[in-house]
Amino acid sequence: MAEKSRIGVTGLAVMGANLARNIASRGVPVAVHNRTYAKTEQFMADYGAEGDFTASESVKDFVDSLETPRKIIVMVKAGKPVDGVIEELTPLLDEGDIIIDAGNSHFPDTVRRTAECEANGLRFMGVGVSGGEEGALLGPSIMPGGDPAAYEEVREIFESIAAVVDGTPCVTHVGPGGAGHYVKMVHNGIEYADIQLIAEAYDLLTNVVGLDAPAVGKIFEEWNTGDLDSFLIEITGKVLAKTDARTGRPLVDVIVDQAGQKGTGTWTAIDALQLGIPLTGITEAVFARGLSALRSERKAAAGVLAGPTPSKEVDESLVEDIRLALYASKVVAYAQGFAQMRAASVENGWDLKLGEMATIWRGGCIIRARFLNRIREAYDEHPDLDNLLMVPYFTEAVANAQDAWRRVIVKATEQGVPIPAFSSSLSYYDGYRRERGPANLIQGLRDFFGAHTYKRIDAEGSFHTRWAQDGTEVEA
Repeated sequence: MAEKSRIGVTGLAVMGANLARNIASRGVPVAVHNRTYAKTEQFMADYGAEGDFTASESVKDFVDSLETPRKIIVMVKAGKPVDGVIEELTPLLDEGDIIIDAGNSHFPDTVRRTAECEANGLRFMGVGVSGGEEGALLGPSIMPGGDPAAYEEVREIFESIAAVVDGTPCVTHVGPGGAGHYVKMVHNGIEYADIQLIAEAYDLLTNVVGLDAPAVGKIFEEWNTGDLDSFLIEITGKVLAKTDARTGRPLVDVIVDQAGQKGTGTWTAIDALQLGIPLTGITEAVFARGLSALRSERKAAAGVLAGPTPSKEVDESLVEDIRLALYASKVVAYAQGFAQMRAASVENGWDLKLGEMATIWRGGCIIRARFLNRIREAYDEHPDLDNLLMVPYFTEAVANAQDAWRRVIVKATEQGVPIPAFSSSLSYYDGYRRERGPANLIQGLRDFFGAHTYKRIDAEGSFHTRWAQDGTEVEA
């Protein structure tokens, strides 16, 4: 009788196939399955010699090829396809078997599926995996959530396939229920902000400073040797340096300026609104992609709506200011994302270790960056930290950048170049550092039209003014 596989992967599109190959490359026998058997056959033809794979055509044979308790990674499109796979697997599994959803599922779905599987005697894990196709194959950042005991049964495999930084695998048990997919969602939200900030810096360097794409690419390449050192800055330099084979022009100049999105940024923004956490950078990044999609409307508006006459002179004096503004805005985006995770942890009782999230994001994932080490150190020293901006390193970094940050925003506004993530990040910073803002007037207006009451700075309790009557104040 053939030896049974230690773990199974169903769903052999690029991510699933690469994850299965990664696991097998560590000497782990892997069962593979796909809804259409032709894809399974193609997988075996292409990669079958790379490791100990057992391919099955039917779901039953796939389940039967696994040692118990069975551990099955589901790598299919988020939403109904995941539910369909779970429904198909459930009658074939035994009590204590583990289903692992390693796709980009929305965390409320993960919470629901955890309860449904538990009712059927099964253990369910929602696992965030970041790093794209290359990460899945060579070493992703992995964010497992769910039953801690179930994680211990797959821990060795996950640690073996994860990216490694300074000898530490980029994987840790995040928390119960939907915690793993929640953290992956926020990771993706930060990725949206990071990418938007880079795009705005590119726009400024191109349309305010006056440089061409190859020159901007060289600047990003240089920036990647300093505080901005990160995967996204690195690949920005490479994208900008690429020449289009058809036209001989920079490839970026012939790409349509219309950005796609798959929903994780929107989920992050909606969740922040529900938690009451100001998430300006990420939310503006989502809106910017939405505006980019209105391409035909923008084309029509370009010939109708007034704006300033842009300067045609090259002004490289602004390059260093843009670098500092990019770094400061990036700090704000991460500060907001980590504040959101902290609030969600309290709301859901997850007990997230935010320093560990920074640790596992240092390698494998899309937002890996040098300054994640600083974030990890901040939470090591201050586990209950409210906001990263209050840590001396980041306080000083933003203070040193703020003058440049303000100059960039003024210059961009004068030139009519939109910078929603840069400017909203500065507004958040200015709002956060103010002891007293204008919300006192908002409360006065709310009390006037809706009797919503207000609090006073010199007395306890809530109060209401009879605005439309005798104008007297009463205690609510």
